[in-house]
Amino acid sequence: MDDRDRLRELRAAVATRNGESLIALLQDPWPDHALQLIGDGLLDALGRDVAGAREPASVCVTALRERDWEGDEDLASALDARLGAGATPLLRPLPVDLEQLSGVLEGDPVAGGGGRIDLQNGEVWPGSAIEYAIEVGDEDEDEDDRERWLWVANEGSRAGYRDMERFTASIEDPDITDRLERALDRRGAFRRFRNQLTEWPELQSRWYAYSAERQRGRARAWLASGGYTPTPAAPPETPAPTRP
Repeated sequence: MDDRDRLRELRAAVATRNGESLIALLQDPWPDHALQLIGDGLLDALGRDVAGAREPASVCVTALRERDWEGDEDLASALDARLGAGATPLLRPLPVDLEQLSGVLEGDPVAGGGGRIDLQNGEVWPGSAIEYAIEVGDEDEDEDDRERWLWVANEGSRAGYRDMERFTASIEDPDITDRLERALDRRGAFRRFRNQLTEWPELQSRWYAYSAERQRGRARAWLASGGYTPTPAAPPETPAPTRP
């Protein structure tokens, strides 16, 4: 199984809160650029006392602190607290999807970037969804209630551009590096960069994993700066079978 397949299975295990499957997958080599994802899954597994979660959680803490990307220390501290190896961070739990939040934080401002989070249930509202609610008359009357909403300003694409620069600098092949650097040095850098990567599918998969990991960490750090920590949403209830 290659990194792409391992990452796909890890995502599924974390999304479905299948701690046993996650622990089994972590017996194999961990894919590159997945510590934030793995750490979230292990946080949930530790909270539910899933057997075998403590050892990989300790490994994840060490790896996060050695890497030290934005958001890594926040996640390492949360894992340490669950392991009983550190103080519990004074952050309020919020069941927010970090991938959705990163889209609101770093999405295209022209296409409705920015938005808000419902503090009652962690639902992320992109700017476009808010505009639509206003248009159809479904906007809540308490839209300015700070106890209900956490507003998210769009931070633009600067961090995403730096991700492309760092990723390009990590590539050992000088010809590929040169072509990607030229793609970044012109107007429409994001589109040109993505189009250029289609020539190297393995490298393209690495980039998407790298970018998602960076964005997830930044979203976590942004939440922490506002006094919140992400928690997994409750799994959907399975409807009871109906009798014929």
